[in-house]
Amino acid sequence: MEIFDTHAHYADSAFDEDREQLLSELPGKGVKLVMLAASGLDDSRENVLLAQKYGYIFASVGVHPESVDETPADYIETLRKLIASEPKIKAVGEIGLDYHYEGYDREKQIVFFRKQLEFAKELNMPVIVHSRNATEDTVEILKEYRPKGVVHCFSGSAETAKEIIKIGMYIGFTGVLTFKNAKKALKALEAVPIDRLLMETDCPYMAPDPFRGRRCDSSMIAYTAAKAAEVKGMSVEELLKITYRNGIKMYDII
Repeated sequence: MEIFDTHAHYADSAFDEDREQLLSELPGKGVKLVMLAASGLDDSRENVLLAQKYGYIFASVGVHPESVDETPADYIETLRKLIASEPKIKAVGEIGLDYHYEGYDREKQIVFFRKQLEFAKELNMPVIVHSRNATEDTVEILKEYRPKGVVHCFSGSAETAKEIIKIGMYIGFTGVLTFKNAKKALKALEAVPIDRLLMETDCPYMAPDPFRGRRCDSSMIAYTAAKAAEVKGMSVEELLKITYRNGIKMYDII
């Protein structure tokens, strides 16, 4: 198998007890590449350290919408210095909008989202976009900036997926595809051309069936890919090979 987990969080505390062992074992399970997504400045720094330690791991740096309140005003300069210091940083993310919980400052999230989109465009880097309960604003802003990159852990409709594709972006799917109530996600998957599809875990979250509710890791993509391959009418091996190449192209990994 050629697995590229295009969105993982191995700096998360869920991996504190066995991170080194797990990351040393993943290549033996068919995991060829992993992209670490950041949630904030501390996470960004930890991603860089992991990318430096493991050859198959690459990193993104950025500020997640849930982290905007705790982020200092000079965060762009911090991100700029990290990117300048480490060639294995291949994206700005994850960035975006999250209106799921009451009390979030939507306007502040939008300011951070726009600023990081501008920053990524300045550096000609792709973005990793998070969008939860914020589809209308997310799509409107993406249409304005037209960035390179991916809308990850996609949970929108087939119609929204088509709009994202028209912008020129990729769409990433997680283990949600395997859930019993995944009709909406499966319809969206049908609408995504195979050359714009990425596989991801969002680990330690979103473990596919039959592991739902447990800690996820990159080897579990095989189960998500099996469901995606069924929808796309191809073998799992073929789907993984294509999505592997898609990830390399999008993140400009040579």
